[in-house]
Amino acid sequence: MKDLILALNPGSTSTKVSLYNEKTEVATQTIRHSTEEIGQYEGVIDQQEFRKQVILAFMKDEGFTPDDLRAVVGRGGLLKPIPGGTYIVGEAMLNDLKEEKYNTHASNLGAILAHEIAVLGGVDAYIVDPVVVDEMADVARISGLKGIERRSVVHALNQKAVARKVLEQQSKEYETSNVIVAHLGGGSSIAAHENGKMIDVVNGLDGEGPFTPERTGGLPLFDFAKMILNDQLNLTEIKKRLAGKGGVNSYLSEIDLRRVLERIKNGDAEAELIVTAMTYQIAKAIGEMATVLKGKVDLIILTGGAAYGQFVVEHIEERVSWIAPVAVKPGEMEMDALYEGVTRVLNGEEEARQY
Repeated sequence: MKDLILALNPGSTSTKVSLYNEKTEVATQTIRHSTEEIGQYEGVIDQQEFRKQVILAFMKDEGFTPDDLRAVVGRGGLLKPIPGGTYIVGEAMLNDLKEEKYNTHASNLGAILAHEIAVLGGVDAYIVDPVVVDEMADVARISGLKGIERRSVVHALNQKAVARKVLEQQSKEYETSNVIVAHLGGGSSIAAHENGKMIDVVNGLDGEGPFTPERTGGLPLFDFAKMILNDQLNLTEIKKRLAGKGGVNSYLSEIDLRRVLERIKNGDAEAELIVTAMTYQIAKAIGEMATVLKGKVDLIILTGGAAYGQFVVEHIEERVSWIAPVAVKPGEMEMDALYEGVTRVLNGEEEARQY
């Protein structure tokens, strides 16, 4: 009987997999991928078959096959700007993701993997609130160079889900609150939420804002231009240096922040300086978003994998707690949000959008 929903969330160093049945999480696992495993592939899309087999192995271990599935839902990737909602995965979406038309990121694999496994089960594949959900104010789109426009690329799925949950716990409503949400992970995004809309974002995926364990964030542009010319980098090499070989990895040859924090505990002064600099830049970006909201901030929320790190949280809090109270919601709610989004469609509460 087809009564299970499979939710997939590929990250830079992990693949999160969950099986749901009637609002109950039947099985879940965060499958970690070592630097060596990921490093053998030239790019994100090349990891498709490797991650697919990992997911199928998880299902087999739990006693299920694709024939048990009612639907498959994956985390949305870098697509053209679209409204929020649940989208059915189709050819146009898959083509844009496989061609990395709008940049590269592990989340691009979400729809691709969902489609591959949905085909095996003879069901539909979906994505929910992808990172390109665009609610930005027009003034926020202006970049400073005609011909280049700022884009809304943000962890929309988790940002909105976490904001709703934390505000609900404080007897507040997302649609009537002003919050700053910082999703901190291998790739980070920071957004100003005004009355239920993300009116501006720090788009780390396009090279804005603070550096992360593997991304450079904003760089001194003239110096980077000289590096491109001196090292004769092509576009693929430039992308890899900005996202993958950048950030903490470029200084410490490590993308797993847990290992870096352990090095700090063991007295590694260089590691402490680099992570302190990362938190310093995150705090600056949160301050930016406070000006977007004109200082009227009800809450600052720190979420994502890096929010598990006490060192990270404390160093951010000491710089931003004067702006507004800080709530810490480590990890993410993305798996539940994916399941809930596709369930609304399957139950007829919401119509699936077309890309």
